Amino acid sequence: MKLKLDLHEIYNKGYEIDRALRDIMNEAVAKKASMVEIIPGKGSGQLKKKVLRFLDQKDVKQLYHRVEKDSKNFGRLFVHFRWK
Repeated sequence: MKLKLDLHEIYNKGYEIDRALRDIMNEAVAKKASMVEIIPGKGSGQLKKKVLRFLDQKDVKQLYHRVEKDSKNFGRLFVHFRWK
């Protein structure tokens, strides 16, 4: 199962971005998704940096296996999960 989060609509609302990221990570864990696709968009890169900082938090980092930056599309990230 693959989940998708597009941040284009809330790019300038910091508190909503954090809530959306936390919600999608919790949903991925609950549904045992194999991957979450996060689309911060291309823009200046600030939103992508914010997403990466969120994913690097200790409590969040323990939820997933690895983060992959899309080599063909700068404005997209993949968060991979490994379930036992």
